[in-house]
Amino acid sequence: MAQISRRRGLVAAALTGVMTVGLAACGGDEGGSGGEDDPIVIGTSLPLTGEFSQPGQAAQQGYEVWVDMVNNDGGLLGRQVELVVKDDASNQNTIVSDYNALISQDQVDLLLGTFSSLLNLPASAVAERNQMVYVEPAGGSPDMFNRGFEYLFFAQQATADLQGKVFAEWVAQLPDGEKPETAAYPTLDDPFAAPNVAGIRGMLEEAGVETVYEETYAIDTKNFDTIVSAMKNADPDLVVHGAQFEDGIGMTRAMLKADFTPDMFFQTNAPSFGSQFTDGIGEENTEGIFYAVSHSPDADTPGNAEFVAKYEEMFGDGEVPEDAADAFAAGEVLQAAVEAVGSIDDQKALADWLHENEVDTILGPLSWDETGAPQGEFLIGQWQNGAPEIVLPEEAATAEVTREWKPGSTG
Repeated sequence: MAQISRRRGLVAAALTGVMTVGLAACGGDEGGSGGEDDPIVIGTSLPLTGEFSQPGQAAQQGYEVWVDMVNNDGGLLGRQVELVVKDDASNQNTIVSDYNALISQDQVDLLLGTFSSLLNLPASAVAERNQMVYVEPAGGSPDMFNRGFEYLFFAQQATADLQGKVFAEWVAQLPDGEKPETAAYPTLDDPFAAPNVAGIRGMLEEAGVETVYEETYAIDTKNFDTIVSAMKNADPDLVVHGAQFEDGIGMTRAMLKADFTPDMFFQTNAPSFGSQFTDGIGEENTEGIFYAVSHSPDADTPGNAEFVAKYEEMFGDGEVPEDAADAFAAGEVLQAAVEAVGSIDDQKALADWLHENEVDTILGPLSWDETGAPQGEFLIGQWQNGAPEIVLPEEAATAEVTREWKPGSTG
């Protein structure tokens, strides 16, 4: 599921924890560059604590599922995989220290990315300086891909500014009387959320939907009453909210408290958190909320059924988090390059192969331009009858799209 610019209010320093999973059956050096019988060591740092701890922990689960499945299938290039995970505590300074340590001290063979654009921006710069392939599971800010990097790849279908494209196109083609005439655009000051909302807004304004309210709020905003009051006074037909998780819950609660329920409601990120979202705002209030999403547990994509089954085996029979699926897909991308090249010793060859090829993943086929930006389209989800469904595009839909947000009901 997830974003970033300079964000104020993050913890200035944090302790770093390290853990390993997927150890090889036979022994080996703690770091990489071992012999043929040693494990291939892959390093990552994730926000296991702090602001992004929920998606960070889900991403760790996705990586662990991938490691387990790879090792059970004979390993990578015939060698078992060991994953070294550090906790960056959702802090930009810590993430830089972590990736430097993974490369210089742990001497990992390969890297996988962290969660959010905020953290991936500096982490990917460390990888680029060391000329190491960096496949990130979450970090779709356009700012990620305007730096001329050769080794960066985003393992989702589209960058943040295009993630709401399918939704905006659907709204734009609605007939008069059904298409919203006005819209409001509150957004977190965040390089994932802001471009996402800007992309939708541009398309809807071009389609004649009038903007009646816009506001960018700071990362540390906890009280949304003033924003909600201003939106209610503007009386938009549609609200497009650029959010992470906590502010997504906070804004929705404030809207419900103020009895402000626009006909249509699109929100980034938060609705993709499954039961955590329903727990946050009440299942009865989810009905009809739209969101963009990269993964569906029901998708008929290569390996998806096996991934979902293994996730449920390892972590329980609950909603499979989008961020776990994205991390698994990042592992699939890295694995495809290593197996195609047949070696982990030439990072440039791995990068060149990814630039030139498409990879089948549980998210569908992924391919990249010269900047590492993906070239696909996101799915559009909608909460219906207390459950998340895929409603757009039609060929991937698990349910028919409905137009209205109906809080206080489940259908």
